[in-house]
Amino acid sequence: MLESFGAQAMLHINQPGPPGTSIHEMGGARMGNDPRESVVDAQNRAHQVPNLYVTDGACMASSACQNPSLTYMALTARAARHAVEELKAGRG
Repeated sequence: MLESFGAQAMLHINQPGPPGTSIHEMGGARMGNDPRESVVDAQNRAHQVPNLYVTDGACMASSACQNPSLTYMALTARAARHAVEELKAGRG
């Protein structure tokens, strides 16, 4: 991909790193309003499975260089609050 833009790779890695060296993977279950373009809603609830909440980095398309663990914790707290509200309302 780099070469197609005229860039040159400075470091070639031919093998994946050992387990545990890339522990902040992101993406795969994009957050959004449209089930055709996303996997989870704003509460991290799966569009297709209403009692499934995804609260890891899967809903995040990308991140900065900082550790995203506090964001994961906040997403989980928000999703848990929403799940409890749904149960109390009889929708769980």
